Amino acid sequence: MQTILLSLLIALTMITSTFAQPLLPALQEYCKTIEAEFNQIDEERKKNLQQIADYIQAKIDAHQNIRLTFICTHNSRRSQFGQVWAKVAGVYYGIALETFSGGTEVTACNPRTIAALQRAGFQIVENGSISSTNPIYALSFVQGHPPLQLFSKAYYDATNPQQDFAAILVCSQADEACPIVRGATARIYHGYEDPKKSDGTPQESTAYDATCRLIAREMFYVFALLKK
Repeated sequence: MQTILLSLLIALTMITSTFAQPLLPALQEYCKTIEAEFNQIDEERKKNLQQIADYIQAKIDAHQNIRLTFICTHNSRRSQFGQVWAKVAGVYYGIALETFSGGTEVTACNPRTIAALQRAGFQIVENGSISSTNPIYALSFVQGHPPLQLFSKAYYDATNPQQDFAAILVCSQADEACPIVRGATARIYHGYEDPKKSDGTPQESTAYDATCRLIAREMFYVFALLKK
């Protein structure tokens, strides 16, 4: 039953994202400055991001649904950031799409990830749990819009698409563990350094904020490339 409810929430998120919508005020302020940072993205990374944009553009041109699944090892940090920021970028630029995330292992969405997203302007509350160690976080970014449901899951989980999606591998371990992602019509490796190495240090918040901002910047760059 819980899986069915989560799937319905994901579907509602897709339906209500067809047109550009105003983000929550604090998040809107955060996002307004992102485009000015596109020049910080190096040319090699832009080539990878162009592959993602090309996939989305082909779906737009064919009037087909757009589904992106971000994959890392634990579905705890980078893949969660990817799912969130790709969705927000789509809303910001008026592109309807569904975003997902998953891991090669199931752990939990790390509280440091949640804290960084809250500092960026999202409203997040706990909304049940998958297990005693794997809470569900409801992340809101537009007034009246169904929240994203963040929790750790395997990339092939029933709440994720099983076919016709782009698999975006955001860590080298997942890239090596998943040479083939079953059901994916595109597989793109675009890695990020794991902020986990800062856990428990004075640099912890700064490192998570930097990773959050980096992924936001690059996802916004992808959607800025699109021709609607």
